[in-house]
Amino acid sequence: MTQPDNIILVSPWIACAIIGLIITWPLYLLCKKRWYPTSSNDRDTTPPDWSTAPGSAEEKRPSFFHTWDPRFKIATLFAFCFVVVSLDALDTCLAALLISILAVFFSHTPWIRVQKRLVALSGFLTMFLVIMPFTSPAVEQETILLFPLLPTLPFHMYGLLTAVLICLKACSVALLMEPMFGTSSLTISLQALQQIGVPSPIIQMLLLTHRFIYLFQQEAHRMHRSMKLRGFSPKTNMATMCITGNFLGMLFIRSYERTQHVYEAMLSRGYNGIFPIYTQHRISAKDIAITGAWLITGLALLLFDAPAQALWL
Repeated sequence: MTQPDNIILVSPWIACAIIGLIITWPLYLLCKKRWYPTSSNDRDTTPPDWSTAPGSAEEKRPSFFHTWDPRFKIATLFAFCFVVVSLDALDTCLAALLISILAVFFSHTPWIRVQKRLVALSGFLTMFLVIMPFTSPAVEQETILLFPLLPTLPFHMYGLLTAVLICLKACSVALLMEPMFGTSSLTISLQALQQIGVPSPIIQMLLLTHRFIYLFQQEAHRMHRSMKLRGFSPKTNMATMCITGNFLGMLFIRSYERTQHVYEAMLSRGYNGIFPIYTQHRISAKDIAITGAWLITGLALLLFDAPAQALWL
């Protein structure tokens, strides 16, 4: 078994500080809304329009991501995501994260939406930062920290580096989803996917799933409001469990009936298993130039990754 070269005994004060930081960060993310509530002036009090799914309308904000051919945009950024995932050095991962942040900035994407996406990932990524340093196998020439409170669980710096790389790459790919799909309407993005070779049944499943999620949400909201008007108050007893079971059963039945009505309406309008493509895109020199710039950037990251990885190891 390979033995590490450096073993450092950490002082109790540093150990308490590290453990406190690990515990405080998730608690801060969970309690952020309670500490900083949205003011009544900033809160949108208008009722939601359930007839149109959120995100289905294209944002009218000028940027080169909005005018970029969606076929080239999706294919290029998707390939760039694979490049980011294949990186192994800290320097190149930081560079990829910076490129993703700049892409979000120049795409004029609302930062509140980006923040929600990153907060959704934070709980999953925090597990890597907490578990991997203590469970990573020993590697040559790595530094191991021994905490006074955890003498049987050595803290491997190589495991921490691996967890940080995973977090950086996950955040980079998550940020690239915004300029990839957030700068075009859902219909145009799905039509672009169909034009680049994605099977038509998958496109239809994505479109209908995105549409019916909000219809089912509307139905559940309406049924829950009716239950509250009739005096329903959830409790930890058998009656609440029975009512909840009936609620889920009725929601399933009504959702199935709604899908049947929508399918019959589609058939009456000439649906034959294929959604027509109304948007025709034309390739321009600007699209080719932007695509080439992203490909060159990805190739540069791959070329600089191997030397940077050798330096870190």
